[in-house]
Amino acid sequence: MNEFRSFFSGNGALANILEGYQPREAQAEMAEAIANAIEENQNLIAEAGTGTGKTFAYLVPVILSDKKVVISTGTKNLQDQLFNKDLPIIRKALKTPFVAALLKGRSNYLCKYRLQNSLDSTFGFGKEEAAALGKIKSWSGRTKIGDIAEMSDLNEGDPIWYMATSTVENCLGQDCPDYNECFLMKARKKAQECDLLVVNHHLLCADWSIRENGFGELLPNAEVVIVDEAHQLAETASNFLGIHVGGKQLLDLAKDTLIEYHKDATDLPELRAACEGLERETKDLRLAFGIELKRGDWAEIKNNPKVMSGLRAVTEQLQHLTGQLKLASVKTKELDLCYQRAENISLQLHDIIDDKSGQWIRWYETHRKTFTLSRTPLDIAKEFSTFMQQHKATWIFTSATLSVADKFDHFANNLGLGDIPSKQWGSPYDYANQSLFYHPKGLPKPDDANFIPAIVEFVIPVLEASKGRAFFLFTSHRALKQAAELLEYRISYPLLIQGTKPKAQLLEQFTRKGNAVLLGTASFWEGVDVRGEALSCVIIDKLPFASPGDPVLKARLNAITEHGGNPFFEHQLPNAVIALRQGIGRLIRDETDRGVLMVCDPRLLKRSYGQIFLDSVPAMKRTRDIADVRAFFHAEGTKDKPEELVQ
Repeated sequence: MNEFRSFFSGNGALANILEGYQPREAQAEMAEAIANAIEENQNLIAEAGTGTGKTFAYLVPVILSDKKVVISTGTKNLQDQLFNKDLPIIRKALKTPFVAALLKGRSNYLCKYRLQNSLDSTFGFGKEEAAALGKIKSWSGRTKIGDIAEMSDLNEGDPIWYMATSTVENCLGQDCPDYNECFLMKARKKAQECDLLVVNHHLLCADWSIRENGFGELLPNAEVVIVDEAHQLAETASNFLGIHVGGKQLLDLAKDTLIEYHKDATDLPELRAACEGLERETKDLRLAFGIELKRGDWAEIKNNPKVMSGLRAVTEQLQHLTGQLKLASVKTKELDLCYQRAENISLQLHDIIDDKSGQWIRWYETHRKTFTLSRTPLDIAKEFSTFMQQHKATWIFTSATLSVADKFDHFANNLGLGDIPSKQWGSPYDYANQSLFYHPKGLPKPDDANFIPAIVEFVIPVLEASKGRAFFLFTSHRALKQAAELLEYRISYPLLIQGTKPKAQLLEQFTRKGNAVLLGTASFWEGVDVRGEALSCVIIDKLPFASPGDPVLKARLNAITEHGGNPFFEHQLPNAVIALRQGIGRLIRDETDRGVLMVCDPRLLKRSYGQIFLDSVPAMKRTRDIADVRAFFHAEGTKDKPEELVQ
């Protein structure tokens, strides 16, 4: 294993091509451990603290193993970074030939047929939609891979992409006139032929759920599976093994059917009436849920006559449309696909509404314009364990946050991993000298009605000492909004608020301004990498316990209780510890970073479980005195930021 020591050394292959590369003992050790696991065909949990360089630590041994490898990341952004930035560096340093491919979910690839169908449709589009479709058409002639992430002038989340991408339900497959030029098929072909494939957890779990249903495989048979950001896998898997029927899904079915009606079925006026009826009843059902955006359990639906009446009306209209589509399905392949979709949604809706097995959690969620009805498994451990046994590969699970107080039981139990070997490497950063943990005296209780106004008074002196340059992270949108209103006229630093602009734009502004205060919720707690002085302070309002009113969480906690367990210590506390560790991980991102962590929740010291949180965070110096915070920033030696930065 000396090859890893040499490769990751100060004068090794990596140092020769990476300017400013710092050798880390933990990185070489992690690479060796993964190489050993692969050689012995032994699964492994590998926790690597921030700054270990875990991506390179697993890439080198898997490439040198000469085995077929699948790497699954937490998000599409991480996928792109791994494939477009990290792999080229390792390729250059290793000088070992290998073929790599990137595969995303179907909705990430342009469908030429769907795009042209939309452009040819007489079904009217608004001015903005027509302009967006025109941009996509222009790009479609230039793109080589059809990945919609290439289009910088059109957001990936723009609803218009639905008209230019396919779903499993509306794809024509081999009957498509553009099948030979299909970007998705080309990407899948590369995936089957490559040595190393980069996917994300959504695609990995989609492949799992498809195999469960006996439809074959999207992913090639790998000999090694690396699950990066593995702390996210259980939640993603739980989502994929469930059933979800949404208002958007119903409206999309009606819209697609209307397009096909205008093309090939105008002799069936009842088909159009059925589409319009489904659209009307779906929108009425959304209104029946009320204006408030919320998640609730099925009991709330059953006890709400207005919602139940709306649900029955939607079900009846969907059945009516299904019947009309059955008549029309003989006309064209497209109408037949619409029929199959309608039938499938009807079955899923029936499974959600009439489930009496007790093995599933049924719940709903309302969004601004739509709603979702869901059936989620109570537990995925058994299913995932079976999936791993069927898929005989070496599985490596890695992340910076898999343990709770140095134990991996929670992570392993969630996925049914059993007594799997685990290794842990702490961060190489000098937290004792690079950071300070501030927990002031006199904090209000988290359930105090004036909690946010009270903690803002504690936070303002910290922001003045840090000269802005802070993330203020919240466990709820309501708290964020309240704090934003209070801070607006109290600080002289730019205030950036989640939800006012896209996340990437907010982060770019935060880094560019150099003295901003960014207020964020869950999406800013992890996967955000801001290095240097721009981020010198992370403030957390409360210990990040999930809302006990969440229907999925409530059902899981009840199930643990029924089986004689302790839901707080077995589920709520471990998840909160991992979430807090993710939030803290935003603070120190390299060897020269310095920063203050402030936690505003008095339960940290006043509840016995607070010690578990303290045992799970890096070894920072701790203080309860604002004077120490001021001294820390004074010692930083930075000059005041230029006046033009302050807005």
